[in-house]
This record gives sequence, structure tokens and C-alpha cells, in this order.
Amino acid sequence: MNDVKNNLKRVHERIADAAKRCGRIPREIKLLAVSKTRSTNMIVEAITAGQYAFGENYAQEGIKKIAQLAKYREIEWHFIGPVQSNKSRLVAENFSWCHTVDCLRIAKRLNEQRPKYLPLLNVLIQVNISNESSKSGVIINTNALEELVKEILILPGLCLRGLMAIPALKQDKEYQIAIFRRMTNIFNALQKRYSKIDTLSLGMSNDMEAAIFAGSTLVRIGTDIFGLRDYR
Repeated sequence: MNDVKNNLKRVHERIADAAKRCGRIPREIKLLAVSKTRSTNMIVEAITAGQYAFGENYAQEGIKKIAQLAKYREIEWHFIGPVQSNKSRLVAENFSWCHTVDCLRIAKRLNEQRPKYLPLLNVLIQVNISNESSKSGVIINTNALEELVKEILILPGLCLRGLMAIPALKQDKEYQIAIFRRMTNIFNALQKRYSKIDTLSLGMSNDMEAAIFAGSTLVRIGTDIFGLRDYR
């Protein structure tokens, strides 16, 4: 049985330790609990322990949980999976954040489908930092990122908050930090030019410390909070 409360405590201790070792303030780093495939009971355990930001990868699974947990008004729901065209409305109508905008077509759909009575949809541009053919994201050695930033900024239903990336899995910590810092440099350059850019979503259970060392402001943690997943 998973002890979500103690797991969260350990993750916060890891964040604080990593932040202090590189001269950062722990509260600068937000923890996003990745709750895909997890039961609402486990999410409630996390809420009881003070965790209110949750990330879902699958739109239909996510909106079921959003409905079931509607009484917890403090929850901030983040969509962190690929946005399929036929599911974009579900994301636009139900989530507060979308981390995986990687093209203007998806950005426009989310903008058009975001209800006017809701706050702007916070979005992050997904960057393919390791140039992997198997992953989505904007390739950074082209003008595509700058062009997408400019286009999203004029969409009235969206608020561009920053960047997200999932680097290639490597065991070498120095390599991880080098890749993350490359992403941080891009983020910092954007932040100097656009006042609302404030979020760099980098780091998961296996590379969280490297991401924090490099400058991540949001880490996405699932297994170390909820335990190993059962996909049966």
C-alpha cells in the first residue's frame, strides 16, 4: 500500500535539498503530482497532505476525475499528454493548464474552444530538446519556436506561461544538467522579452535534481508520490 502523505514529504525534502545545494529557494519550484491511471482515492490522499496541482495525460480519464473531485475547488488541473485534435475541446473546457502545445493548429483549436466564462487557458510550448523522432515538440534549431511564441501571444483565449520538455533518458547526471541548461537558456531569453513567461516545466522522478540544478520551476512527479503504476 502506498503512503502518499509520506511520499509527498520525501519529494518535498528532495526538492528543498536540491534547491539549497544550488543556491535556489525551494518555494520557487512547484510540484505537479502526475495522477494518470491513479484512483481518485489516491488523489484525495494527496489533497489531504496539501497537494493541489495534478497532471493528467489522457483527456477522458482526466475529465472523469475532475467531475468526481469537483468539490475540491482548490485543485489546479494540468493536461500534460499529447493534445489530439478530436480531444482538444475536452482539454480547453476542463483544464487550467496545457503543457503540450507544439504547433499553431493545436493552439488555435484550444483558443477557439476555450469557454469565454473561464479564465484564460495557461499553456506551455513543448520543446523537443533532444531532437528525438519519437517525441513531440518544437525543434529548437529552427525559427519555429519564436514564430509559435508570437502566434500564441495574440490568441485571446490563451496565456503563454513558458516551456516544457522531456529530454532523452540518460543516467549521466552531468549530461542531464547540460541538456536541461540548454533548455533554461532558451527559457531565460524568452523571459527577458515577455513578462508573462514564468514557468519552465522540466524534471520527473528520475531526473528531478538535475532539472532543479539547471533552473526548472516546475517538476512533474508521479511514481515517487503514488508508487509504481499498475496498467492492467
